[in-house]
Amino acid sequence: MDETRLAVKLAASSVVPHHGGLSRLRSYFIFDPLIWMYTVVMGLVSLPVSLLGDKERILHSFARYWSQLIMKTICSPVKVTGLDKINTTRPHVYAVNHASALDIPVLYVYLPFQFRILFKSELLAYPIIGWHLRRSGQVCINQQEPARSVAQIRSALKSLKAGMPLVIFPEGGRTPDGEIKPFMAGAFFLAIKAQVDIVPVALVGTYELLPMNTYHIKSQPLEMRVGEPISTAGLKGHDMEALSAKVKAAMEELYYPQTL
Repeated sequence: MDETRLAVKLAASSVVPHHGGLSRLRSYFIFDPLIWMYTVVMGLVSLPVSLLGDKERILHSFARYWSQLIMKTICSPVKVTGLDKINTTRPHVYAVNHASALDIPVLYVYLPFQFRILFKSELLAYPIIGWHLRRSGQVCINQQEPARSVAQIRSALKSLKAGMPLVIFPEGGRTPDGEIKPFMAGAFFLAIKAQVDIVPVALVGTYELLPMNTYHIKSQPLEMRVGEPISTAGLKGHDMEALSAKVKAAMEELYYPQTL
């Protein structure tokens, strides 16, 4: 981070609400138990209900309701900007920065359409969450053994071409310090193959809300900033690095304050 960006971040952090002992107690004894309860109950109910119809649509609805419960519980209002400029009836790849476990609920509540998420295979090991991911049509990527992901990638490509939007986290995982990390260029392979636009999305404040390695949820206002679509028309596999750099620059422009 350069000195100007650091100064801007320090100035912005000075207006962040203080989260002391009462905030910690509220999180540990109210927020966290409620979120775990929502996850267990909604997860266990959603699986048998999904047998009654279009399982992917049903499970997306359950995930959205689960997310709404979480967002109402944690008292963190979200301001959405830029989404009204996107034609959400068309399939796009939404490239999102990843700073918190609560990024997912924000996306399910504030992206007003059905979508699929590209996720790491490690998540399949978690009870209930892994079951939901497997049945709901999300796209699993095995980073250790990429060859095992071929079928999933083909399915995702077919789905994207058929009109199902895809959400990706091009950093490959959550940031440990709140800064946008280098992108994995291969994350844009599906967008190029399907020849669909990439929409950069910056989630602002979710790192401060719940960073890695803590259960202390610090209630505060959040933002979801949606940028202009970036075309992949005519691009090929060898263009992934340049495309990755372009999307990252667009996301950084959305994410970081521009003026002091």
